[in-house]
Amino acid sequence: MSRFRYKILTRLAHAVYPFIQGMTMGVRAACFDEQGRIFLVKHSYIPGWHMPGGGVARGETVGKALAKELREEGNLEAITPPELLHVFYNKRTSKRDHVVFYRCVVRQTAPRPKDWEIVDSGFFAPDALPPDVTSATRRRLRELAGEAPFDELW
Repeated sequence: MSRFRYKILTRLAHAVYPFIQGMTMGVRAACFDEQGRIFLVKHSYIPGWHMPGGGVARGETVGKALAKELREEGNLEAITPPELLHVFYNKRTSKRDHVVFYRCVVRQTAPRPKDWEIVDSGFFAPDALPPDVTSATRRRLRELAGEAPFDELW
């Protein structure tokens, strides 16, 4: 999908959301393996490497949404209870969007095959990240390392 088309569809969807639901919410997690590497995904429809996550559906808890997204985006299972770190306001998406951010230790049950949504994924040492990691992902990693306070904005 082209960036222009994605932008138009996103704006259209968020114009309709106020009539369907008042606020949108997503989950995202800093998922580390037992070697301390972080799991990142690269989507087909937006540039850069991101931490896994996605939207919370109506009637779904954030915990269930997180487990679903980890499974779908990376074949990941949390081996420690996910730790709630922060709730961010994501005004870049819309004036109603929030991201619930977790940290967890995970194991991958099977390699994640590439498909139409996830074009690449993998574990990376924190000092050997891909060059096109998103600025939001880099900010979250600085916050996790204690190099910066948690911001209010995603």
